[in-house]
Amino acid sequence: MSASGGDTRRTWVVKVGSSLLAGGGGLNTAAIGVWAGQVAQLVQSGVAVTLVSSGSIAAGMMRLGLGERPRSLHHLQALAAVGQMGLVRAYESAFEAHGLHTAQVLLTHADFSDRGRYLNARRALRTLLQLNVIPVVNENDTVATDEIRFGDNDTLAALVANLVEAELLVLLTDQPGLFDRDPRRHPGAKLIADGLAGDAALSRHAGPGGALGRGGMLTKLLAAEKAARSGTRTVIAGGMEENVLCRLHHGEALGTSLRAGRGRLAARKQWLAGQLRAAGKLILDHGAAQVLRSKGRSLLPVGVTLVEGDFRRGDPVLCVDPEGREAARGLVNYNAAESRKIIGQSSDRIEGILGYVDEPELIHRDNMVVAGRGAPPADA
Repeated sequence: MSASGGDTRRTWVVKVGSSLLAGGGGLNTAAIGVWAGQVAQLVQSGVAVTLVSSGSIAAGMMRLGLGERPRSLHHLQALAAVGQMGLVRAYESAFEAHGLHTAQVLLTHADFSDRGRYLNARRALRTLLQLNVIPVVNENDTVATDEIRFGDNDTLAALVANLVEAELLVLLTDQPGLFDRDPRRHPGAKLIADGLAGDAALSRHAGPGGALGRGGMLTKLLAAEKAARSGTRTVIAGGMEENVLCRLHHGEALGTSLRAGRGRLAARKQWLAGQLRAAGKLILDHGAAQVLRSKGRSLLPVGVTLVEGDFRRGDPVLCVDPEGREAARGLVNYNAAESRKIIGQSSDRIEGILGYVDEPELIHRDNMVVAGRGAPPADA
Protein backbone atom coordinates (compact mmCIF):
# COMPACT_ATOMS: atom_id res chain seq x y z
CA MET A 1 0.00 0.00 0.00
CA SER A 2 1.43 3.36 -0.94
CA ALA A 3 1.59 6.44 1.23
CA SER A 4 -1.17 8.16 -0.66
CA GLY A 5 -3.66 5.66 -1.96
CA GLY A 6 -3.08 5.49 -5.72
CA ASP A 7 0.38 7.11 -5.45
CA THR A 8 2.90 4.34 -6.20
CA ARG A 9 6.06 6.31 -5.37
CA ARG A 10 8.56 5.11 -2.85
CA THR A 11 8.14 6.81 0.52
CA TRP A 12 10.90 7.98 2.84
CA VAL A 13 10.90 9.70 6.22
CA VAL A 14 14.04 11.75 6.92
CA LYS A 15 14.73 13.00 10.45
CA VAL A 16 17.28 15.76 11.15
CA GLY A 17 18.61 16.05 14.70
CA SER A 18 19.15 19.16 16.81
CA SER A 19 22.92 18.76 16.91
CA LEU A 20 23.04 19.14 13.13
CA LEU A 21 20.85 22.24 13.01
CA ALA A 22 22.57 24.47 15.56
CA GLY A 23 25.62 26.32 14.41
CA GLY A 24 27.17 29.76 14.01
CA GLY A 25 24.99 31.39 16.68
CA GLY A 26 21.72 30.20 15.12
CA LEU A 27 20.27 27.70 12.69
CA ASN A 28 22.68 26.09 10.27
CA THR A 29 20.83 27.41 7.21
CA ALA A 30 23.64 26.33 4.89
CA ALA A 31 23.17 22.70 5.95
CA ILE A 32 19.38 23.02 5.64
CA GLY A 33 19.91 24.23 2.08
CA VAL A 34 22.10 21.22 1.30
CA TRP A 35 19.54 18.74 2.65
CA ALA A 36 16.75 20.53 0.78
CA GLY A 37 18.71 20.12 -2.44
CA GLN A 38 19.14 16.41 -1.81
CA VAL A 39 15.45 15.97 -0.97
CA ALA A 40 14.58 17.80 -4.20
CA GLN A 41 16.66 15.26 -6.12
CA LEU A 42 14.85 12.42 -4.36
CA VAL A 43 11.49 13.91 -5.29
CA GLN A 44 12.58 14.22 -8.90
CA SER A 45 13.56 10.54 -8.79
CA GLY A 46 10.09 9.52 -7.64
CA VAL A 47 10.54 9.39 -3.85
CA ALA A 48 7.90 11.00 -1.62
CA VAL A 49 9.71 12.53 1.37
CA THR A 50 8.42 13.55 4.79
CA LEU A 51 10.92 15.55 6.84
CA VAL A 52 10.93 15.29 10.64
CA SER A 53 13.01 18.09 12.08
CA SER A 54 14.20 18.76 15.58
CA GLY A 55 15.67 22.12 16.36
CA SER A 56 12.93 24.46 17.54
CA ILE A 57 14.25 24.63 21.11
CA ALA A 58 17.86 24.77 19.93
CA ALA A 59 16.94 27.56 17.51
CA GLY A 60 15.13 29.44 20.27
CA MET A 61 18.19 29.16 22.50
CA MET A 62 20.40 30.56 19.77
CA ARG A 63 18.02 33.41 18.90
CA LEU A 64 17.75 34.46 22.55
CA GLY A 65 21.45 34.01 23.26
CA LEU A 66 21.13 31.18 25.81
CA GLY A 67 24.15 28.92 26.19
CA GLU A 68 22.54 26.22 28.31
CA ARG A 69 19.29 24.32 27.78
CA PRO A 70 16.75 25.26 30.50
CA ARG A 71 15.15 22.54 32.59
CA SER A 72 11.72 23.98 33.34
CA LEU A 73 8.94 22.98 30.98
CA HIS A 74 7.53 26.50 30.53
CA HIS A 75 10.95 27.85 29.52
CA LEU A 76 11.35 25.03 26.98
CA GLN A 77 7.87 25.69 25.61
CA ALA A 78 8.65 29.39 25.20
CA LEU A 79 11.93 28.63 23.45
CA ALA A 80 10.15 26.23 21.11
CA ALA A 81 7.66 28.94 20.17
CA VAL A 82 10.47 31.38 19.37
CA GLY A 83 12.61 28.86 17.55
CA GLN A 84 9.83 27.27 15.48
CA MET A 85 9.38 30.56 13.60
CA GLY A 86 12.96 30.55 12.37
CA LEU A 87 12.97 26.81 11.73
CA VAL A 88 9.94 26.89 9.44
CA ARG A 89 11.15 29.99 7.62
CA ALA A 90 14.53 28.35 6.97
CA TYR A 91 12.97 25.20 5.51
CA GLU A 92 10.45 27.14 3.44
CA SER A 93 13.16 29.28 1.87
CA ALA A 94 15.43 26.30 1.23
CA PHE A 95 12.76 24.28 -0.57
CA GLU A 96 11.39 27.26 -2.50
CA ALA A 97 14.80 27.52 -4.15
CA HIS A 98 14.03 24.12 -5.73
CA GLY A 99 10.43 24.88 -6.64
CA LEU A 100 8.97 22.79 -3.82
CA HIS A 101 6.26 23.75 -1.35
CA THR A 102 6.44 22.84 2.33
CA ALA A 103 3.83 22.35 5.05
CA GLN A 104 4.33 22.67 8.80
CA VAL A 105 2.86 19.73 10.76
CA LEU A 106 3.07 19.88 14.57
CA LEU A 107 2.09 16.72 16.45
CA THR A 108 1.72 15.61 20.06
CA HIS A 109 1.24 12.19 21.59
CA ALA A 110 -2.50 12.86 21.75
CA ASP A 111 -2.59 12.89 17.95
CA PHE A 112 -1.37 9.28 17.99
CA SER A 113 -3.26 7.99 21.03
CA ASP A 114 -6.70 9.09 19.77
CA ARG A 115 -7.80 6.90 16.88
CA GLY A 116 -9.70 9.66 15.08
CA ARG A 117 -6.85 12.15 15.29
CA TYR A 118 -4.41 9.45 14.20
CA LEU A 119 -6.42 8.78 11.04
CA ASN A 120 -6.75 12.52 10.38
CA ALA A 121 -2.98 12.96 10.67
CA ARG A 122 -2.37 10.04 8.33
CA ARG A 123 -4.78 11.34 5.72
CA ALA A 124 -3.28 14.84 5.93
CA LEU A 125 0.28 13.60 5.47
CA ARG A 126 -0.64 11.29 2.62
CA THR A 127 -2.53 14.07 0.86
CA LEU A 128 0.43 16.44 1.20
CA LEU A 129 2.72 13.81 -0.32
CA GLN A 130 0.27 13.25 -3.16
CA LEU A 131 0.34 17.00 -3.84
CA ASN A 132 4.16 16.85 -4.01
CA VAL A 133 4.45 19.00 -0.87
CA ILE A 134 7.23 18.33 1.66
CA PRO A 135 5.68 17.96 5.15
CA VAL A 136 8.02 19.34 7.82
CA VAL A 137 7.01 17.56 11.03
CA ASN A 138 8.01 18.47 14.57
CA GLU A 139 6.70 17.79 18.03
CA ASN A 140 4.43 20.58 19.22
CA ASP A 141 6.82 21.48 22.05
CA THR A 142 4.95 24.69 22.82
CA VAL A 143 1.90 22.83 24.15
CA ALA A 144 3.33 19.39 24.98
CA THR A 145 3.62 18.46 28.65
CA ASP A 146 5.81 15.93 30.42
CA GLU A 147 2.95 13.45 30.34
CA ILE A 148 2.28 13.60 26.59
CA ARG A 149 5.59 14.50 24.95
CA PHE A 150 7.42 11.90 22.85
CA GLY A 151 10.70 12.64 24.59
CA ASP A 152 12.66 12.72 21.36
CA ASN A 153 12.01 13.23 17.67
CA ASP A 154 13.45 9.80 16.81
CA THR A 155 10.31 8.29 18.31
CA LEU A 156 8.17 10.83 16.48
CA ALA A 157 9.92 9.99 13.19
CA ALA A 158 9.25 6.28 13.69
CA LEU A 159 5.56 6.89 14.33
CA VAL A 160 5.38 9.11 11.25
CA ALA A 161 7.00 6.26 9.29
CA ASN A 162 4.14 4.05 10.51
CA LEU A 163 1.62 6.70 9.50
CA VAL A 164 2.82 6.95 5.89
CA GLU A 165 3.99 3.31 5.70
CA ALA A 166 7.46 4.41 4.68
CA GLU A 167 9.89 2.16 2.91
CA LEU A 168 12.85 3.83 4.62
CA LEU A 169 13.46 5.93 7.74
CA VAL A 170 16.70 7.91 7.65
CA LEU A 171 17.91 9.26 11.00
CA LEU A 172 20.52 11.92 10.30
CA THR A 173 22.81 12.57 13.25
CA ASP A 174 26.21 14.03 14.10
CA GLN A 175 27.77 10.54 14.07
CA PRO A 176 28.40 8.30 11.03
CA GLY A 177 26.22 5.59 12.58
CA LEU A 178 26.23 3.12 15.46
CA PHE A 179 29.67 1.98 16.63
CA ASP A 180 30.63 -0.98 18.80
CA ARG A 181 32.20 1.54 21.20
CA ASP A 182 32.03 5.30 21.68
CA PRO A 183 34.24 6.63 18.86
CA ARG A 184 34.82 9.85 20.78
CA ARG A 185 36.62 7.87 23.49
CA HIS A 186 37.90 4.86 21.54
CA PRO A 187 39.69 5.70 18.25
CA GLY A 188 39.57 2.03 17.24
CA ALA A 189 35.77 1.81 17.45
CA LYS A 190 34.16 0.03 14.49
CA LEU A 191 31.00 1.05 12.68
CA ILE A 192 28.18 -1.49 12.82
CA ALA A 193 27.10 -1.55 9.18
CA ASP A 194 23.89 -3.53 9.50
CA GLY A 195 21.67 -5.30 11.97
CA LEU A 196 18.14 -6.29 12.83
CA ALA A 197 15.74 -3.69 14.21
CA GLY A 198 14.79 -4.70 17.74
CA ASP A 199 17.92 -6.76 18.38
CA ALA A 200 18.54 -6.27 22.10
CA ALA A 201 22.25 -6.94 21.66
CA LEU A 202 22.67 -3.64 19.80
CA SER A 203 21.51 -1.55 22.76
CA ARG A 204 24.73 -2.09 24.70
CA HIS A 205 26.53 -0.02 22.06
CA ALA A 206 24.19 2.96 22.43
CA GLY A 207 25.14 6.07 24.37
CA PRO A 208 23.30 9.13 25.71
CA GLY A 209 22.23 12.17 23.71
CA GLY A 210 24.04 15.48 23.46
CA ALA A 211 23.46 18.81 25.20
CA LEU A 212 21.04 20.19 22.62
CA GLY A 213 19.00 17.09 21.85
CA ARG A 214 16.91 14.69 23.96
CA GLY A 215 17.77 11.67 21.85
CA GLY A 216 20.81 9.44 21.54
CA MET A 217 21.73 6.19 19.83
CA LEU A 218 19.47 4.23 22.17
CA THR A 219 16.42 6.25 21.11
CA LYS A 220 17.40 5.65 17.49
CA LEU A 221 17.49 1.90 18.04
CA LEU A 222 14.10 2.03 19.73
CA ALA A 223 12.80 4.15 16.86
CA ALA A 224 14.03 1.57 14.35
CA GLU A 225 12.13 -1.10 16.24
CA LYS A 226 8.93 0.97 16.12
CA ALA A 227 9.41 1.78 12.43
CA ALA A 228 9.81 -1.92 11.67
CA ARG A 229 6.14 -2.43 12.55
CA SER A 230 5.27 -1.06 9.12
CA GLY A 231 8.08 -3.00 7.45
CA THR A 232 10.28 0.11 7.38
CA ARG A 233 14.05 -0.22 7.18
CA THR A 234 16.01 2.35 9.21
CA VAL A 235 19.38 3.89 8.39
CA ILE A 236 21.32 5.87 11.01
CA ALA A 237 23.78 8.05 9.12
CA GLY A 238 25.91 11.18 9.40
CA GLY A 239 23.96 14.23 8.34
CA MET A 240 27.12 16.03 7.21
CA GLU A 241 28.22 13.12 5.00
CA GLU A 242 28.50 14.47 1.47
CA ASN A 243 25.32 13.90 -0.56
CA VAL A 244 24.18 11.35 2.03
CA LEU A 245 20.53 11.08 0.97
CA CYS A 246 21.23 10.71 -2.75
CA ARG A 247 23.95 8.15 -2.12
CA LEU A 248 21.54 6.11 0.01
CA HIS A 249 19.00 6.35 -2.80
CA HIS A 250 21.58 4.97 -5.22
CA GLY A 251 22.12 1.97 -2.95
CA GLU A 252 25.40 2.94 -1.34
CA ALA A 253 26.00 1.41 2.08
CA LEU A 254 26.29 4.31 4.52
CA GLY A 255 25.89 4.41 8.29
CA THR A 256 24.06 1.66 10.12
CA SER A 257 21.21 -0.11 8.34
CA LEU A 258 18.59 -1.81 10.54
CA ARG A 259 16.23 -4.06 8.63
CA ALA A 260 12.72 -5.00 9.69
CA GLY A 261 12.74 -8.65 10.68
CA ARG A 262 8.99 -9.29 10.66
CA GLY A 263 6.05 -8.70 8.38
CA ARG A 264 4.27 -5.36 8.37
CA LEU A 265 1.59 -4.95 11.01
CA ALA A 266 -1.91 -4.12 9.82
CA ALA A 267 -2.50 -0.37 9.91
CA ARG A 268 -4.91 -0.58 12.86
CA LYS A 269 -2.46 -2.71 14.82
CA GLN A 270 0.37 -0.29 14.05
CA TRP A 271 -1.69 2.31 15.87
CA LEU A 272 -2.26 -0.02 18.81
CA ALA A 273 1.43 -0.91 18.99
CA GLY A 274 2.33 2.78 18.88
CA GLN A 275 0.46 3.64 22.07
CA LEU A 276 3.19 4.96 24.37
CA ARG A 277 0.83 5.15 27.33
CA ALA A 278 -1.77 2.68 28.58
CA ALA A 279 -4.83 3.51 30.68
CA GLY A 280 -4.54 0.37 32.78
CA LYS A 281 -3.13 -3.10 33.15
CA LEU A 282 -4.52 -6.63 33.18
CA ILE A 283 -2.49 -9.25 35.06
CA LEU A 284 -2.83 -12.64 33.39
CA ASP A 285 -2.26 -16.15 34.67
CA HIS A 286 0.52 -18.17 33.01
CA GLY A 287 -1.91 -20.08 30.80
CA ALA A 288 -3.57 -16.99 29.36
CA ALA A 289 -0.22 -15.27 28.75
CA GLN A 290 1.04 -18.34 26.90
CA VAL A 291 -2.09 -18.54 24.73
CA LEU A 292 -1.79 -14.87 23.76
CA ARG A 293 1.88 -15.15 22.89
CA SER A 294 1.73 -18.43 20.98
CA LYS A 295 -1.68 -18.28 19.31
CA GLY A 296 -2.75 -14.62 19.36
CA ARG A 297 -6.24 -15.47 20.57
CA SER A 298 -8.73 -13.09 22.18
CA LEU A 299 -8.36 -12.48 25.91
CA LEU A 300 -11.19 -13.97 27.98
CA PRO A 301 -12.03 -12.87 31.54
CA VAL A 302 -11.17 -16.30 32.96
CA GLY A 303 -7.46 -15.78 32.25
CA VAL A 304 -7.16 -12.49 34.18
CA THR A 305 -6.22 -12.43 37.87
CA LEU A 306 -5.96 -8.71 38.64
CA VAL A 307 -7.01 -5.34 37.19
CA GLU A 308 -4.91 -2.20 37.71
CA GLY A 309 -5.88 1.36 36.83
CA ASP A 310 -9.10 3.21 36.12
CA PHE A 311 -9.90 2.83 32.45
CA ARG A 312 -12.96 3.18 30.26
CA ARG A 313 -14.33 0.85 27.65
CA GLY A 314 -12.24 1.18 24.49
CA ASP A 315 -9.12 2.42 26.28
CA PRO A 316 -5.72 0.84 25.50
CA VAL A 317 -4.51 -1.47 28.28
CA LEU A 318 -1.46 -3.65 28.81
CA CYS A 319 -1.71 -7.40 29.33
CA VAL A 320 1.18 -8.71 31.42
CA ASP A 321 2.17 -12.13 32.72
CA PRO A 322 2.60 -12.87 36.47
CA GLU A 323 6.23 -11.68 36.24
CA GLY A 324 5.16 -8.32 34.85
CA ARG A 325 6.36 -8.91 31.27
CA GLU A 326 4.14 -7.56 28.52
CA ALA A 327 2.29 -10.26 26.60
CA ALA A 328 0.04 -7.98 24.55
CA ARG A 329 -1.79 -4.66 24.48
CA GLY A 330 -5.22 -3.85 23.16
CA LEU A 331 -8.54 -2.06 23.46
CA VAL A 332 -10.61 -3.34 26.36
CA ASN A 333 -14.33 -4.13 25.99
CA TYR A 334 -15.31 -3.32 29.61
CA ASN A 335 -14.35 -0.52 31.99
CA ALA A 336 -12.18 -1.10 35.04
CA ALA A 337 -15.05 -1.56 37.50
CA GLU A 338 -16.80 -4.04 35.22
CA SER A 339 -13.58 -5.89 34.49
CA ARG A 340 -12.87 -6.36 38.20
CA LYS A 341 -16.24 -8.06 38.61
CA ILE A 342 -15.84 -10.55 35.78
CA ILE A 343 -12.14 -11.53 35.90
CA GLY A 344 -11.55 -15.19 36.64
CA GLN A 345 -15.03 -16.03 35.37
CA SER A 346 -16.11 -17.87 32.24
CA SER A 347 -17.64 -15.73 29.50
CA ASP A 348 -21.09 -17.30 29.90
CA ARG A 349 -21.30 -15.81 33.41
CA ILE A 350 -20.77 -12.16 32.33
CA GLU A 351 -24.48 -11.43 31.88
CA GLY A 352 -25.35 -12.93 35.25
CA ILE A 353 -22.68 -10.84 37.00
CA LEU A 354 -23.15 -7.50 35.21
CA GLY A 355 -26.78 -7.84 34.17
CA TYR A 356 -25.79 -7.51 30.51
CA VAL A 357 -23.13 -8.70 28.09
CA ASP A 358 -21.52 -6.62 25.35
CA GLU A 359 -18.75 -8.97 24.25
CA PRO A 360 -17.64 -12.42 25.49
CA GLU A 361 -13.98 -11.25 25.46
CA LEU A 362 -12.19 -8.66 27.54
CA ILE A 363 -10.09 -7.87 24.45
CA HIS A 364 -10.85 -9.21 20.97
CA ARG A 365 -7.87 -10.39 18.96
CA ASP A 366 -8.67 -7.87 16.19
CA ASN A 367 -8.08 -5.08 18.75
CA MET A 368 -4.90 -6.60 20.17
CA VAL A 369 -1.19 -6.58 19.37
CA VAL A 370 0.84 -9.44 20.78
CA ALA A 371 4.28 -8.42 22.04
CA GLY A 372 6.97 -9.23 19.50
CA ARG A 373 4.62 -10.56 16.81
CA GLY A 374 3.70 -9.19 13.41
CA ALA A 375 0.57 -9.52 11.33
CA PRO A 376 -0.18 -9.67 7.61
CA PRO A 377 -0.84 -6.40 5.76
CA ALA A 378 -4.34 -5.02 5.92
CA ASP A 379 -6.19 -1.76 5.55
CA ALA A 380 -6.96 0.37 8.62
